[in-house]
Amino acid sequence: MGMTRTLSQAFYKNFLGHSPAWYKQTIIAFLIINPMVFYIAPYAAGWLLIVEFIFTLALALKCYPLQPGGLLALEAVVIGMVSPETVYHEVEGNLEVILLLIFMVAGIYFMKSLLLYVFTKILLGIKSKPMLAMFFSFVCGLLSAFLDALTVTAVIISVSVGFFAVYHKVASGKNHSHAHDHGDDGAVHDTHRADLEQFRAFLRSLLMHGAVGTALGGVCTQVGEPQNLLIADRLGWNFAQFFVEMAPVTMPVLAMGLLTCYLLEKTGKFDYGALIPDSVRGILEDFAEQESRKMTQDQKAALISQGLVAVVLVLGLAFHVAEVGLIGLMVIVLATALTGVTEEHQIGKAFEEALPFTALLVVFFTIVGVIHELHLFTGIIQAVLHMETNTQPGMFFIANGVLSMISDNVFVATVYIDEVKAAFDAGDMTREHFEKLAIAINTGTNLPSVATPNGQAAFLFLLTSAIAPLIRLSYGKMVWMALPYTVVMGGVGYIAISNFI
Repeated sequence: MGMTRTLSQAFYKNFLGHSPAWYKQTIIAFLIINPMVFYIAPYAAGWLLIVEFIFTLALALKCYPLQPGGLLALEAVVIGMVSPETVYHEVEGNLEVILLLIFMVAGIYFMKSLLLYVFTKILLGIKSKPMLAMFFSFVCGLLSAFLDALTVTAVIISVSVGFFAVYHKVASGKNHSHAHDHGDDGAVHDTHRADLEQFRAFLRSLLMHGAVGTALGGVCTQVGEPQNLLIADRLGWNFAQFFVEMAPVTMPVLAMGLLTCYLLEKTGKFDYGALIPDSVRGILEDFAEQESRKMTQDQKAALISQGLVAVVLVLGLAFHVAEVGLIGLMVIVLATALTGVTEEHQIGKAFEEALPFTALLVVFFTIVGVIHELHLFTGIIQAVLHMETNTQPGMFFIANGVLSMISDNVFVATVYIDEVKAAFDAGDMTREHFEKLAIAINTGTNLPSVATPNGQAAFLFLLTSAIAPLIRLSYGKMVWMALPYTVVMGGVGYIAISNFI
């Protein structure tokens, strides 16, 4: 009996590792309850599964969501909430996003030296925090308008990890050349702890401004977000026409979004306003000076090569010469070939950041498959389509925004635009009204969805990235810091949809 009890305790201890006991018990309860609810009320079970999955995302710092979320998704397949074929179909439909994560994020890894060099100059060159935050947000928005929000998010994550690692190493009493684990605060000197916490707050605010910036810019253009391409295809709009049609909504939102960024830093509300400590600035300045002074000809050649690869990357993405993930693979080949990275273990490190999130995204597509098979959103869509014609654009904006907060905005946009196009093809609405609803769907899925990390893949990527635990960026913290942006972007977007299109 003693051996059995000890073995059972070992199984329980191993289940979800070091997660708190209450967390393990909650996940077990979910797994027990779901089949019973599904047997009685499948529709309710679908919504319950969404809430449970959001729970795993919200507590990502307690346990990486892949394991608990994956268990919930596996159970959904086993009990018949979603078929394996539907899951595969969802994955197949989002293959470009998966390829982007696998290859583009790894490609950015091989350009880290250049990015750290450029962003160090920006961070140390702009002394005013409000101006730095606005510039950071604007640059992220501009890049996202022509590249992809996930690519831009990968860049700012990589840069932030670089900044944090540089200071954390010095705060732990080590030189820049020493090996160091910047995830362990145990060696940080007491005199540096207060500055380290302030630096964490500084980086949190910059990353949130940058993430929101990707949404502000991504909504504007045909290539800014995956659903933009889908909507443009359904409407037959090219790059310029898409920008012009969206501009009455996107331009006021962009202006107010940047103003919100400035005011948040000036007032210090919603956990913004943290300044970079003088000691940190000094260390980063010393680091930049040392790196410049000791830079060899080989390193200079590598930086130039990375710069050329960056130009090729921007041109390739701007002109959409291939799917984003394939362009990322090209970046890996060029960046490694031109900078002397030839060993397998060196290349393997580049994939460590993105692959766990890629697996999590496939789990997420399983949840999306449940939404699709159980028709969880169909009632909402039909209710909006039966409203008065003049109120439909505003209601579509709200409905898309709310659903995108809890689901994937690409999925929500796909469902809505296909339903609306079917109504248009059946002769139930005019072309002009069809275009108005398309604008509402695009902006609705892109703007209010900043409210939660699961609203946009870029936000979810940030939450589950290596930088989040380093700077104490939790799900709740992201929701709180995104709240003023959600109110402003959602409010201005709704006013613009209701009055200007």
